[in-house]
Amino acid sequence: MIQQRVVQSDGLTEDERAQMRALFAAAWAGRFSQEDWDRTFGGLHVLRRVDGELMAHGAVIERTLWLDGAPLRVGYLEAVATRPANQGRGHGSAVVDALDAIVRENYELGALSTGRRSFYERLGWLLWRGPLVVRTAEGDTPTPEESGAIFVLPTPSLPDPDLDATLACDPRPGDVW
Repeated sequence: MIQQRVVQSDGLTEDERAQMRALFAAAWAGRFSQEDWDRTFGGLHVLRRVDGELMAHGAVIERTLWLDGAPLRVGYLEAVATRPANQGRGHGSAVVDALDAIVRENYELGALSTGRRSFYERLGWLLWRGPLVVRTAEGDTPTPEESGAIFVLPTPSLPDPDLDATLACDPRPGDVW
C-alpha cells in the first residue's frame, strides 16, 4: 500500500526523522552533510511510504533569491531522495509532483540544485543559463561551479522567468545553492 503525507517540519515524529536519516544515508552513500540535514527543515516535507517503509522524501523551504536584483519568494527543494533499490518506479516523481504543486500555489518561483539534470528536466524544471552569484557583504560573488546544476520551476506568479538573467542567493553554511 502506498501512502503519501505532507507535513511541516515541526510535525515530523522522531521515528520519521530517523527513517529520513536512513533514507538519506542510503541515497547519498555518506555524502549528505550536517549542513544538508539542517537545510532540510523549516518548511514542508512530502513522505512517501510503501507498506510502511519510507521510500521517498522531499522538502520545500522558503528562500529569497534575486532575479536581476529583484527579490523573489522562492520555494527551494531540499533532500529529494528515493531508496536506491526502488528508483525508477515513480516514487521520486510523485514526491516532486507534490512539491511542485506546493511551490506553484505558494511561491513566486521554484528552485533547486542537483546533479540529476534529466530527472528534473523530465518533470518540467528549467536549467538556469544565466550568471549565478552569492550575495556577500563584499558584493556579489560568482558561483560558476554551480553552472548546469541550478534549476527553476515557473509558477503562475512568474510563468516565463528570464533564464539568462543573473540569479543570486544569500550565503549559508555548506553549499550556498
